[in-house]
Amino acid sequence: MNEYSSDKYRLHLMLCAGTACVSNKSFKIKVALDEELKKQGLDREVIVVMTGCNGFCAVGPVMTVMPDGIFYHSVTNEIIPHLVEEHFLKGRPVKRLMFTPPTEKIAIPKMMDIGFFSRQTLIALRNRGLIDPEIIDEYIARDGYRALAKALTEMSPEEIITEVKKSGLRGRGGAGFPTGLKWELCRNQPGDSKYIICNADEGDPGAYMDRSIVEADPHSVIEGMLIGARAIGASKGYVYIRAEYPLAMKRLEIALDQAREYGLIGEKIFDTDFSFDISIKQGAGAFVCGEETSLIGSIEGRPPEPRQRPPYPVESGLWGKPTNINNVETWATIPVIIDRGADWFSSIGTQLSKGTKVFSLVGKINNTGLVEVPMGITLREIIYDIGGGIPKGKKFKAIQTGGPSGGCIPASLINLPVDYEKLTEAGSIMGSGGLIVMDEDTCVVDVAKYFIDFTNDESCGKCASCRDGSSELLEILRRISRGDGKEGDLQALEELANAIKDASMCGLGQTLPNPVLSTLKYFEDEYIEHIKYKRCSALVCKGIISSACQHICPISQDVPNYVGLIAQGKFEEAIKVVRKENPLPLICGRVCNTPCEKKCVAGEWDDPIAIRLLKRFLADYEMRHGVVVEEKPKSDKKEKVAIVGSGPAGLTCAHSLALEGYKVTVLESQEIPGGMLSLCIPDFRLPKEVLKYEIDRIKGLGVEIKTNTTVGKDISLNKLKDEYNAVFIAIGAYKGLKMKIPGENTEGVIDAIEFLMDINLGRQVEIGDLVIVVGGGNSAIDAARVARRLGKDTKILYRRTRAEMPAIKSEIEEALNEGVDIQFLAAPINVISSNGRLEAVECIRMELGEMDQSGRRRPVPAEGSEFKVGVDTLILAISQEPDISSLDGNQLNISKWNTLVVDPETLSTNIKGIFAGGDVVTGPNTVTEAMAHGKTAAEMIDKYIKGEKLERKYEVTRPALYVQAVKLTEEETKSLKRPKAQFIPTDRRLKDFAEVELGFTEADAILEAKRCLRCDLEAKEEK
Repeated sequence: MNEYSSDKYRLHLMLCAGTACVSNKSFKIKVALDEELKKQGLDREVIVVMTGCNGFCAVGPVMTVMPDGIFYHSVTNEIIPHLVEEHFLKGRPVKRLMFTPPTEKIAIPKMMDIGFFSRQTLIALRNRGLIDPEIIDEYIARDGYRALAKALTEMSPEEIITEVKKSGLRGRGGAGFPTGLKWELCRNQPGDSKYIICNADEGDPGAYMDRSIVEADPHSVIEGMLIGARAIGASKGYVYIRAEYPLAMKRLEIALDQAREYGLIGEKIFDTDFSFDISIKQGAGAFVCGEETSLIGSIEGRPPEPRQRPPYPVESGLWGKPTNINNVETWATIPVIIDRGADWFSSIGTQLSKGTKVFSLVGKINNTGLVEVPMGITLREIIYDIGGGIPKGKKFKAIQTGGPSGGCIPASLINLPVDYEKLTEAGSIMGSGGLIVMDEDTCVVDVAKYFIDFTNDESCGKCASCRDGSSELLEILRRISRGDGKEGDLQALEELANAIKDASMCGLGQTLPNPVLSTLKYFEDEYIEHIKYKRCSALVCKGIISSACQHICPISQDVPNYVGLIAQGKFEEAIKVVRKENPLPLICGRVCNTPCEKKCVAGEWDDPIAIRLLKRFLADYEMRHGVVVEEKPKSDKKEKVAIVGSGPAGLTCAHSLALEGYKVTVLESQEIPGGMLSLCIPDFRLPKEVLKYEIDRIKGLGVEIKTNTTVGKDISLNKLKDEYNAVFIAIGAYKGLKMKIPGENTEGVIDAIEFLMDINLGRQVEIGDLVIVVGGGNSAIDAARVARRLGKDTKILYRRTRAEMPAIKSEIEEALNEGVDIQFLAAPINVISSNGRLEAVECIRMELGEMDQSGRRRPVPAEGSEFKVGVDTLILAISQEPDISSLDGNQLNISKWNTLVVDPETLSTNIKGIFAGGDVVTGPNTVTEAMAHGKTAAEMIDKYIKGEKLERKYEVTRPALYVQAVKLTEEETKSLKRPKAQFIPTDRRLKDFAEVELGFTEADAILEAKRCLRCDLEAKEEK
C-alpha cells in the first residue's frame, strides 16, 4: 500500500504538476500547502498529490479536492493559509478560487460540472489529474497493466491484431492509417528481429498532447507498446522524444525503471515467453523528425532526412528491419481497447473515425487546454461548449487544425464534424491534434506566412520542391503582408502550392501548402484586401498599417500624431493635424462610435486611449480660444456641383470640393442644415451651437446651403443634373421600419426618428407617462433619454443581451444612470389597445439558443414566457431605411433594401455624373463612415469633371509626419491612468437638454495623451 492510500487520508489534494502548472509554481505551492497543513494539524488527514496535466491549462495552477471533486484554479501561495483554514479545517469551500465561466456570474464548485470537463470523453487521458505519474502503484490501482496481462495470457498475437482492427482505431499521429492493419503488415514481414517506436517528437507549434500524456500517464504508453510488441513480434522498442521536454523525459525514465522493477519490462514478462525492452532516444528538436523515415534516420545516427517510400518502415525500417511506428496517443489508447473490447471503442465516434481524439485547444479561446472528445463532435461544441467561446466577446473567425501543415477552417463551417474525412474535405487535416482558434483580430495572410515560415525553416532541404518552393511561398506572402503585393500573386501562390504538394517526397512537403491553399479558398477577399486596397482589417500587418487607430478610422485620422502633440502641450499644432483630415471634429469628438478605441493596443491590458475625448478636447479648445486653422480653396473653378442632403456625407463632400475650388450648392429638404446630426441627435449629446460652428466653417469656404428644398418636389433630379456638372446624393436613412406584429398601427405607437426630429425642431410633442422604446441602437437610447427628460417613466425592450446592443456603450451606461429601465432578452409580439388607444404591449422572453456563424447565440422565444407591460406611448427604434420616394421617377438603380446601388469603388450610380454615398447607400451607418463616403465622392467627382478615369489609388496607412514621443520616467509610466471625463450630475440632467458630457481639462488631456503607446513609431522602424 503506498502513502496515498485512500483509507489513510480524509482528503486528497490533486495538484497539477504538468508543464503549464509547473511554470506557474505548482511545486512551490505544494511546499506551502504541506507546511500549512502541518501548521493546522491536518497533515495526517489531508495529503497533497502531484498529478500530471489536468488539462485546464488556461487557469493553472489547478487543484481538485477529492473525493468531493471541488475544483480550484489560479492557486497562489498567498491564498493557501485562508484555503487550508476555511476548506480543509472548517469545511467551507472557497468560492473565489472556483471557476466562473466568462459569460456567467455564478461559480461552479465541482470539476465535472464545468463545461470544459463535462463535455469530454476520456480514453487516452483517462488517468489525468487522478494519479501521481511517478508512482506505478497509482497506475495499477486504476486497472493499469490489466490489459497487458490479458494480451499475454488470454490472447494470441493474431487475436490482439484482430481486436485492434475491429476497433477501427486509426493512427493518431496525423495520417490516420488503420492501426491494426499497420500492425498486421509489420507482423507478416519475414524475419525474427522487429522494432516498435513511439513517436513523441511533437514539434507542432501550440501542440502538447503527446508531451502531456507522457507527463501525466507514462505507464499507459509503456503498456500500449508492450501489447503492440507482443502482437507484432518485436523484442525492442524506442521512445523518440524531444530533449526540450525534460519533465516528460524524467517521468518516462522513472516509469521505465519502475516497470522493470515490477517485471513488466524485460525477460519472460508475466512468466510467458514474451520478452521486451524499451530505450529512450532524445531528439534535437527537428520538426522533420515527426516524419517516420526521418525519425528512423535520427535513431540510427544519420541526418534526419526522409527517404523515398516504398519500402515503408513496416517492411524496412530501423536498421533495415520491419518497424512499426505509432505516436503517444495511439499507444496510450491500446490498453483500453484490449481491456474494454473493440465493440465498446468502436461505438464511439463516426462510421470511419472511431473513438476519441486528444486536442490541444489554444489561441483566441477562453478555456485553453488539453481536451479529449469523441470523433464527430462539431467545431462549435469544441469552441463554445468546451472552450468557453472567444475572449472579450469577439467574433470567431477561423480555426487551424492539424498544426503547421493543417488548414484554416472558417466560421461558416463551425458545425463541421471533426473526423478525418470531414477535415480533409474542408481542406485541412486531423494532424496530431493541434487546434488554434482565431478571432476577428487574426490576419489570415499573417497566419499563412507564420506557418510557411515555420515549415520553411524546418524543411530538411532534401527536396527542391519543399526547400525552394516554400521559400518562394514565404517571399510572396511577405510581400503581400507589407503592402507590396501585385496582380497575379494569388494565382502564383495557388499554382506553386499545388506543385509543392505533388512533387515533395514526405508528408512535410506534401502538406505544408495547406495553410496557403485553405486561406485562399475561404479568405480570398482578405488577400485581395492586402494586395489591392493596402488594408489589413485585422490590424496585424505592420508593413501596411501605421497604427491600429489610424488604419481603422474610416477617414484615416492621424491619431498618433495629434495625440503625441497633445502630450507635448502643443494644442494648436494638434488641431491642425486633426483638421487636415476631418472637417467635423467637434461632432466626431461627441458622437463617434470609436472603432479606434475598440482596437487600441493599450486596451489589451488596460483602458484604451480616450481618442474621442482627446479629439473633442482639441475641437473645443479651438472654438473656445478662437484658434484659426486657415483653409483656402486651391483655385477658383467655374464648374458647379450639387449635393443633395446636408448630413455628414454631404457636408464632408462639400468641404472637400470647396477646397478644390468648385462652386458647391447643398440642397436640404428640412428647415435646418445638418441632416441627422441636427434632426436626430439630441442637444445633450450634440449641442446646436457646436453643429452650427462646423457648418459655418464649411459655408465660409463658399458653400451655399439651401434649406426647405426637396429634390423631386422643388426641383427635379434631371434638372439638377442639367444645371450642375455633377450631383452627389446623400439623403441619409430617415424612414423607420415596422416590427410587423399585430396592432403596431395603433394610435400611440410612434417612430423614434420622427419623435427625435420633432424634439430637435422644437415642435410640440405629446407622449404618455409610460413610455416603452423598442430597439438597441443609438436612436433607441436617444429616444429613451429624451423621454426621461420629458419626465416619463421609460423602458427599453431589446431582444438580445447588453453585450450585443449596437448602441455606443457609454451612451447605454448614461441611459441607465438617468433611470432608463432596459429589459434585455425581451421582444414585443402584440400591441394591445382598447377603444383604439394603446393600452399594453405583449412580450415574450427570449433565451439564447445555438451559436450562429458569428459566434453569437441566436435569441429564440422561450415557450410560455409571455408577459404584458402597460404603456401609453410605444416608440419604435428597430432600424431605418432611406426614403427615396422624392427622387422623381428617375432611372437610378435601387436595391431590395431601398438603398441606391453604386459602384463600391467610385460611388458612381448608373446615371453618368450622379454619385451617391452615406446611409442612402449603406443603410444606417456611423457618422465617420458617412464622412468617408463624402471624401471618396469628392475625389471621384473631381476626376469626373476633369475627364480623368474614375479609379481610386490605395496606399499603405502612414502618418503625414512623425511626432517625437514624450519620454516618461518609470514612476510616471506606472502612475498614468485614464482620467474620467467630467459629466453633469445625474440629478441635474433631467431638468433640461444641456450637454451631459463635459470632456477633459487641459491637464487631463495631456496626462491621457502620455499613455499612448505610439504604435506609429514602431511601424516607422519596420518600414
